Amino acid sequence: MALDETDAGQIDLVHAHAPAMPKPLFDFTNPAAATAWNPIDDRVMGGLSRSALRFDPAGHAVFTGEVSLAQNGGFASVRSTPGDRGLPGATACLINVRGDNKHFKLSLLTDDGFNSVNYQANFTPSGTDWQTLHLPITAFRASFRGREVPDAPPLDPARIRQVGVMIAARQAGAFTLAIRTISLA
Repeated sequence: MALDETDAGQIDLVHAHAPAMPKPLFDFTNPAAATAWNPIDDRVMGGLSRSALRFDPAGHAVFTGEVSLAQNGGFASVRSTPGDRGLPGATACLINVRGDNKHFKLSLLTDDGFNSVNYQANFTPSGTDWQTLHLPITAFRASFRGREVPDAPPLDPARIRQVGVMIAARQAGAFTLAIRTISLA
């Protein structure tokens, strides 16, 4: 497998092979999986962005909305409810997506808090075909309110409790990201 990591920590898939025994965190081919997610947009700090995660009858979830830079905004995100999502020894997170060539972040949280440190890895789906992106656990960087936390411990995949998807980086306008599955391997 070959990965290309840019200076911004962006992981791009070149080739990937599915591991033998991944642990599914969310299988969005099941309509009920999307109900465990809630929006957390820049509205929490006065912004105007909006987003939602909904089930698409074609058999996947859609993270969609609009990012507004007005009123010091600039991000939209959704996050799962807490649950036992960890996998001891996991080395990667796999996300099967189809996007609109925008930059996104996958967030993994190790506690049940709303406002806590989360571990983020950047990804950019290319083209319009479904693809499985392989995000190494070592690519996830600790962040709090959009700022890196350099003294945080590395992500422990056994302790994952919440999962989130975010669009930021001043990408104003409408966005759509289709998601089939999120797994640990």
